[in-house]
Amino acid sequence: MSDIERRVAIFAALADQTRLRIVDLLSLGDLSSSEIGAALDLRSNLVAHHLRTLESARIIARTRSEFDRRRSYIGLRAEVFDTLAPASVTPPERVLFVCTANSARSQLAEAIWRDASAVPAASAGTRPAAGVNPGATASASRHGLRIDSARRPRHIDEVRAEGDLVITVCDDAHERLKSGDDLHWSIPDPAVQGTPAAFDTAFDSLRLRIRAFTSRLSAA
Repeated sequence: MSDIERRVAIFAALADQTRLRIVDLLSLGDLSSSEIGAALDLRSNLVAHHLRTLESARIIARTRSEFDRRRSYIGLRAEVFDTLAPASVTPPERVLFVCTANSARSQLAEAIWRDASAVPAASAGTRPAAGVNPGATASASRHGLRIDSARRPRHIDEVRAEGDLVITVCDDAHERLKSGDDLHWSIPDPAVQGTPAAFDTAFDSLRLRIRAFTSRLSAA
């Protein structure tokens, strides 16, 4: 069974409320089938049915009690949650965040990335503005990060280097690059509203994306 086939089997087995509740119980500790039945108020035949499904998907394993050999304990396989996650990503040499003006979203993404990962980061734009948007520097500051307001936004052609992982963080940049990026994150432009809340929303969206992505980077 390939990794993707195993993941499909696991998700299929867990697409049932009772089986998901059993897995939730087992995430805390091993239980006998009678203990599972008592905890969830299930008849023994239903417990047996759900355990067979979980066992066939290799989500659980049984061990014989060392005290009472007639009794078995059910536990989650140690690797099951790792199996559910997508494959790890090889760390790039550098991450390059790109938006249209290189004045807000890409600047925020670079600052957040530098705080979250040891992998180098840079930012650029497809049509650079004259300067960094004050709303972006203020939002970064509110979250304990710093964007140099004196930085000059730069064009992607000035910044891009071989080995960069290019992530566009606005739809305009993604569509102008015509598949010249590696990943696209569709983040609404906070400058349209121009409010602190809009910039903080963009910050939070980027932070969630970056947290999820960096968690998948394999060890260097």
